[in-house]
Amino acid sequence: MRFDPPRPSRGRADDPRGRRDARGRTGDGRVKGSDPRPSASRRPVHPTRTRDRRGRGLRSPLLPQSVPAFTSRADSFDVVALEAFAEIDGRWHEQLVGLDIAVDDIPRMLPRDPESIQWPDEVTADGAVPLARLIPAGVDVHGQPTRAQIILFRRPLEIRAKRGADLLELVHEVLVQQVATHLGVDEDTVDRGPQ
Repeated sequence: MRFDPPRPSRGRADDPRGRRDARGRTGDGRVKGSDPRPSASRRPVHPTRTRDRRGRGLRSPLLPQSVPAFTSRADSFDVVALEAFAEIDGRWHEQLVGLDIAVDDIPRMLPRDPESIQWPDEVTADGAVPLARLIPAGVDVHGQPTRAQIILFRRPLEIRAKRGADLLELVHEVLVQQVATHLGVDEDTVDRGPQ
């Protein structure tokens, strides 16, 4: 709701500021209710409405923590990724100490050759859509050493899995491929464990 500033008193009849013509213009040419300030300093007519309309704040959370809908999709995907990696980490823990697992919503990368869709070995993809990427250890722009990192792309993986069990299997398969690339062994060796 917009509040107009208080109107000036009508004053005397010979005062041009107090008189208005049929169109609502005052004697100085302004339209009734118009703001003499420049438009850049005006507030929006309809400010964005929030849930906290009267300044009291939220009375309680929208959902209690015990309800499954309280966790977001990203939170539940993180749990699936940790569960899928736990089995691999249990077998290869000593070799994977310097490896981090990260989750990104969508891939922000393009293939080397868009027409033939060639991905480097560090990328696990389903056709033109990458599902995960391995970033080897190196040195950042500030000269600090970085750890190796596997980045899982959440949205493409969720789209390709129909149910929760399918998502767990798909994430496990992608992680096996990425860990095999990181360790320089084949995927069957990663599933079996070190000899």
